Amino acid sequence: MIQGSIVALITPFADGRLDEEALRRMVDWHIAQGTHGIVPVGTTGESPTLTHDEHCRVIEIVVEQVAGRIPVIAGAGSNNPLEAIEYSLVAQRAGADATLHVAGYYNRPNQDGLYAHFKLVHDETQIPIILYNIPPRAIVDIQPQTMARLAELPRIIGVKDATGDMCRPWYERQLIKKPFTWLSGDDATAVAYNVSGGNGCISVTANVAPKLVAEVQNLTLAGKWAEARALQDTLIPLHQAMFAEPSPAGAKYAASLLGLCSADCRLPVMPLSDATKARIRQVMTDLALI
Repeated sequence: MIQGSIVALITPFADGRLDEEALRRMVDWHIAQGTHGIVPVGTTGESPTLTHDEHCRVIEIVVEQVAGRIPVIAGAGSNNPLEAIEYSLVAQRAGADATLHVAGYYNRPNQDGLYAHFKLVHDETQIPIILYNIPPRAIVDIQPQTMARLAELPRIIGVKDATGDMCRPWYERQLIKKPFTWLSGDDATAVAYNVSGGNGCISVTANVAPKLVAEVQNLTLAGKWAEARALQDTLIPLHQAMFAEPSPAGAKYAASLLGLCSADCRLPVMPLSDATKARIRQVMTDLALI
């Protein structure tokens, strides 16, 4: 089962181009720091502004560099199912362990449309699928009954839940009877989500503090809830700072302070204000990250 701290990996750029050397370096750093899994080319990886070739190349590099040491869940989602299938086949050929799929943004399908979208992707590929339910960005919500219906498909294995609704795992477990992976899509809810039955978190903050974020997950998976809560208390200011301005500007600036890559993001994500830079630097200093 995929579980624990799964980093929503930033995509490093140098002079506006994919920085392949930095990408490989970050993969090795994450494994050394105890990260349990990697999601390349998700939202935090700036997938909306990568070219098709860049998207495919990031998946290939990450899978190659990981070399089977931890799971790779390749971002392959699109509101166009044909594009979602294409990216899934790239991930499948590269050797990724699973794909992550969002759907519905802009075209706003109903529940039957969401089911049909994901079923088509499932039926045209051979790789496990984790659904990404994020109504704040996608507008539409994969309702528990639809989630359960999709879970009946053999290679739909889990969900990244960014609904913010801590009742969701409880409701969905009443309907889903097979082994299923529940992952929080929000760092701030990671401990509460695991109390509700979650198995881990796809984390933005893990780009900055992978060892600490992994330790929170290790504590929850061991049932050490008081210790997990105490460590999460110390991380909340960092979680908040990561989203003080549109992501992934915060994570990339923090990564630049660690010497991992440049702070460059692609438009329309703008460079951070000086005030937010100072805030991130202070929080990282308080946590002894720099």
